Amino acid sequence: MTPVFDALVAEAESVSVEGWDFSWLDGRASEQRPSWGYQRLLGEKLARAGAALDLQTGGGEVLAGAGPLPRLMVATEGWPPNVDRATRLLHPLGAVVVAHDDATPLPFGDESFDLVVSRHPVDIHWAEISRVLRPGGTYFSQQVGPASVFELVEYFLGPQPEEVRRARHPDDAAADAAAAGLEVTDLRSERLRTEFGDIGAVIYFLRKVIWMVPDFTVGHYRDRLRNLHERIEREGPFVAHTARFLIEARKPE
Repeated sequence: MTPVFDALVAEAESVSVEGWDFSWLDGRASEQRPSWGYQRLLGEKLARAGAALDLQTGGGEVLAGAGPLPRLMVATEGWPPNVDRATRLLHPLGAVVVAHDDATPLPFGDESFDLVVSRHPVDIHWAEISRVLRPGGTYFSQQVGPASVFELVEYFLGPQPEEVRRARHPDDAAADAAAAGLEVTDLRSERLRTEFGDIGAVIYFLRKVIWMVPDFTVGHYRDRLRNLHERIEREGPFVAHTARFLIEARKPE
């Protein structure tokens, strides 16, 4: 079993984790998708927008696949490898990519956009979103909900306190949006089945989604990884559940 484990570990450690494309996991892991179809809805909203902003675009893959972009399309991203990737992907489509670390105010004037979007943002600065939206404009986002993939998180970190498990609750997002002067017009949430078919998929996922187990390295968790590998070999895929919610909010006229 050791040669199989070592080979899977070596493969998962060597592959690039740039961008926000998870196609390396095809056939090795699966994630049930939310019923609402974020990218399809995004495409419909972009088709009606004159000026749009995509916050924390990652490698730009979701935006690029949403269909024709509006006349003015701007995307922000803070991680340098993703900035380069998004620039290569989105510039030919007519979008401008701006490097922005989310720790400072957005580098745009008040009421610059009639649509602001974001898929799986890490941090949401509601006051800034409200500031750059035009009156009547819309914020549209799919976000990670509370205790997402916590079966995997707690396998490595142990039981998490209730305040950590409840973080990123959709009701809190709605309250924050309202506090920033936005009217929530849609709020939906789902818990969805996720399966990891081998230990390489687990390693790749934790290397890419670095906030799940912040101190993750293969060396640090090698014994836990080996035990999980043996469990998967014996019992089949490791099952976890992702949490997703969709929120849409409008800035009053």
